[in-house]
Amino acid sequence: MIPFNRPPYTSNEDRYVLSAMRSEKMSGDGKFGHQCQTWFQEKLGCKKSLLTPSCTQAFDMAAILLDIQPDDEVIMPSFTFVSTANAFVLRGAKIVFVDIRRDTMNIDEKLIEAAITPKTRAIAPVHYAGVACEMEAIMDIANRHGLSVIEDAAQGMMSTYKNRALGTFGQMAAYSFHETKNFTSGGEGGLLIINDERYIQRAEIVREKGTNRSLFFRGMVDKYSWVDVGSSYLPSEIQAAYLWGQLEWADKITQSRVVTWKHYYEELSALAQAGRIEIPEIPAD
Repeated sequence: MIPFNRPPYTSNEDRYVLSAMRSEKMSGDGKFGHQCQTWFQEKLGCKKSLLTPSCTQAFDMAAILLDIQPDDEVIMPSFTFVSTANAFVLRGAKIVFVDIRRDTMNIDEKLIEAAITPKTRAIAPVHYAGVACEMEAIMDIANRHGLSVIEDAAQGMMSTYKNRALGTFGQMAAYSFHETKNFTSGGEGGLLIINDERYIQRAEIVREKGTNRSLFFRGMVDKYSWVDVGSSYLPSEIQAAYLWGQLEWADKITQSRVVTWKHYYEELSALAQAGRIEIPEIPAD
């Protein structure tokens, strides 16, 4: 039997996890957490990156940061994972589904504008299987209508659109480090990517249960207090340590997966040419 997925493993994870276990900072935002976040900020060129316990929780944070209200509408593809929708439904929003393209399985950018109403607040494109949505067209629509864009790049780490990293186009985006993704932080994990600096300070507050605890640790306030809504969106240092063991090998892990993908694609192409199956088409950019 062919397994659905084999999580990547470099062997460095053992050493780093043990180091985190023996440290005096296990609750998150320690040495490994900061290393991972800095790595993403430098690699992506985003304004801020914040590790989360899951991609689902990164999306939950994004919905809070956008201040999604009951009866707001959020546009997303009809083919996506439940977390993309749940984040906004939990804030009381109505989900407006737009059909997908047959070639890429991504949202059909030509159908988005017709789905916009006076209640529309945001668009949540999903980069399915690491294949980029047509972000130039989507951002043009969003900008003309004053809408926010939250990219679901759960499967898109190390993928690009016109030489720009997925997750860096909209106001915010989310990556997943679930065991089925290209990289994992020990089975679960996520990342909130912030490209609009207006959301950074509140994101840190929301992530720390609605407190300004991060400001306290930076010596910017003499004590921290409850200042906003929020929840526990901070992953443990053990998760970050496991992820760091993978990020050090990010290029090699990606190269290995590309080799596997090419093997499947080449072997299945004959069936596709015979009309027996359909396989995705990858746009040039």
